[in-house]
Amino acid sequence: MHKKFLLPLLGCALFGAAAISQAQTAPGTPAATATATAAPERQAGFVKSVRGDVKLLSAAATARNAVPGDALASVDRIVTGPDSSASVVLRDDTTLVVGPSSRLDLKQFHFDATTHEGGLLVSLLRGSMRMITGLIGKTNPDAVRVETQTATIGIRGTDFIVQTDGQP
Repeated sequence: MHKKFLLPLLGCALFGAAAISQAQTAPGTPAATATATAAPERQAGFVKSVRGDVKLLSAAATARNAVPGDALASVDRIVTGPDSSASVVLRDDTTLVVGPSSRLDLKQFHFDATTHEGGLLVSLLRGSMRMITGLIGKTNPDAVRVETQTATIGIRGTDFIVQTDGQP
């Protein structure tokens, strides 16, 4: 009974968080353009919004508190606490909204802005995530993959929600 109620509620919460994060900094605004143009090629994207306790862990296992505008590397982990969430935007305009009590690994990201070729692999270890695919998903859907503890998902749509309990 509770799961039937909580899953739609979670979907609505993630949808709302994504809508709010997109409204906060619209593409093409000076703040969004400055952040995007300052990004070096090895940077995968940036943190757009943070609510609550959100940490970024680098490949070298260095943890830092996430704040809007933080750079996201091609291999980073996002960890959210209870009642926390984060929205990140990748260089191809893919938006990831990470829900409460979640752990998401950005395992691989590469993107050529000239040819729009690239690849994206994320692993949802625990919690929930909403993804709105960007140019990589639009030009080559096979290059976007999401892993969970029990499955690897090939993306064929442009907007979806994934939830896992973290148990194998």
